[in-house]
Amino acid sequence: MRAIIACEESQTVCKAFRKKGWEAWSCDTQDCSGGYPEWHLKGDVFTFLDKGWDLMIAHPPCTYLCNSGVSWLHKDESRWGKMRLGANFFKRLLEYEIPHLAVENPIMHKYAVEIIGRRQDQIVQPWQFGHGETKATGFWLRGLPKLEPTNIVAGREQRLHKLPPSKDRAKLRSKTFPGIAEAMAEQWGSYAEMADLL
Repeated sequence: MRAIIACEESQTVCKAFRKKGWEAWSCDTQDCSGGYPEWHLKGDVFTFLDKGWDLMIAHPPCTYLCNSGVSWLHKDESRWGKMRLGANFFKRLLEYEIPHLAVENPIMHKYAVEIIGRRQDQIVQPWQFGHGETKATGFWLRGLPKLEPTNIVAGREQRLHKLPPSKDRAKLRSKTFPGIAEAMAEQWGSYAEMADLL
């Protein structure tokens, strides 16, 4: 089984699927930071999508789409065009013909939702998967079930939200928590494997 993890440089999800025995590849315009460049496709994700993937998990940039930043659209007119580009990129990923697909983003503002055409199918939190933090993450799904929590913990810290400004802040805030990546590989990987046998 083959998986492409779009817009992922950390390789967190890629490595979780590799551990499960999948031929998984991270893909991003940046070099990978996960330690396995031989599992990384560098460049525009759409140049790699016609390679017979069974599953895609995509993490498109959320800077101009997330609800937490909607007020900036009304303070800076230049952000409207960037928002439209981001929402159309997201929609193009969501509509791509791959049998099993999940596109991830924080909770979106209404302007992005209008372009994409629908809200997420599910919202998860890191504390449902063994990490004592809050970070609402939405999944738009096709051909996949909702993720089931694997390890509910008591912590509810907003560590990522409180990170100080830095050149790496956005990258640090966008990384997938390992517990969520493991749940994706186990639950979505198993679901896709079973579907392939039917």
